[in-house]
Amino acid sequence: MSGIHRRDFIAGSAATIALSTTAKAAANKANNKVVLALMGAHNRGSQLAKRFGPVEGVEIAYVCDPDERQLSKGIAAVADGGQQKAAQGVRDFRQALDDPNIDGLICAAPNHWHAAATIMACQAGKHVYVEKPCSHTPEEGELMIAAAQKAGKVVQVGMQRRSGALYQQMVEKVRGGAIGEVLLGKSFYFNNRPSVGHAEPETPPSWLDFDLWQGPVTEQPYRSNILHYTWHNFWHWGNGEIGNNGVHTIDICRWAMGIDFPSRVDVHGCKLRYEDDQQTPDTMNASFQCGDKLITWEGVSWSDPYQTGNQIGIELRGTEGTLFINDGGMTIYDLDRKPVEKLSGSRGDTEHIEDFLTCIRAGGTPHANLDEGHRSVMFCHLANIAHRCGQSLDLDPKTGHLIDGGPGQDLWQIEYRDQWMPTL
Repeated sequence: MSGIHRRDFIAGSAATIALSTTAKAAANKANNKVVLALMGAHNRGSQLAKRFGPVEGVEIAYVCDPDERQLSKGIAAVADGGQQKAAQGVRDFRQALDDPNIDGLICAAPNHWHAAATIMACQAGKHVYVEKPCSHTPEEGELMIAAAQKAGKVVQVGMQRRSGALYQQMVEKVRGGAIGEVLLGKSFYFNNRPSVGHAEPETPPSWLDFDLWQGPVTEQPYRSNILHYTWHNFWHWGNGEIGNNGVHTIDICRWAMGIDFPSRVDVHGCKLRYEDDQQTPDTMNASFQCGDKLITWEGVSWSDPYQTGNQIGIELRGTEGTLFINDGGMTIYDLDRKPVEKLSGSRGDTEHIEDFLTCIRAGGTPHANLDEGHRSVMFCHLANIAHRCGQSLDLDPKTGHLIDGGPGQDLWQIEYRDQWMPTL
């Protein structure tokens, strides 16, 4: 964003726009009914539609997607979730924000949309469930927090393990001293993704409103290997594998170890597997110095897990033992490497949605509020900045900001297109 636009944006996010009411909207609130709009229906959006649908007192009134092919998929997912009333399909999510009957927005659009859609929804008087990573750049997270606070709206970030009984037990065990003082948090993610190949600029297909799909970010030509999901591999729209999946396990390490921001970031990342258009690394080792503690993340996007058989996992090493956890369960080992306790439980998919809805109806702070979502994704942003700049980063551990600026400051923010800047 240019300086003048940033000031306008912050001013816009600081305004609380009064939500007009109708008799129907008032009746919904009286009955504790929560009416939602879904933004993005291809993959995660349809999954969320099926998870929100069975929850009592919830209606998904709109499915919004600039790809008209996805609208029927999203509408079908709402029906599969058990909703009897058919959702309305629209390309532009702003149509749903204009509806006074809508209480909240589920944002499952690509990463470059997360901040702008959340801020616009808050300004329209809506609550937001926004998928991880909550922001595309560091600056966006701070703007989102300001917008949500000023509007007084609930924003839940899609880091569902925060609501899972398994991971809540883990944090309780760690903080209770089960493995002593935790000094090292290691996490990993392995997957065997195919190549994105090569593609030349071309005219967007008729079924896609590509201008709307790009939304707030500066315009780039359409290429067939951007959609769908593969946009994660391009910096203009995504944050690579660490932003896609690393944020989940980094968040759990940070939560269990009681850490806000790192003081130093060291990264080695590269592309090893394919010669294609992918811009983000397919292999990364990131190290986050956090005072006298260390958090690490390893990501490999071209090779399945073998030794552990687990795609995703966390190892916490303490002065009195080690804890290993993944979505299948948790094992605590003593210093003699003997397992002393095993636990299992939910990873939190349904509970996370229920937590969001409870906060809408009764107030309170959601488990994965924007403050927590921002702190966790900052680890990912900083790792990507270090990788792209080719140098380690020194940071203020209280704010996560770069010390003395440097080349990384150029990647702290992005420029938005004028027509997508929120206005009063």
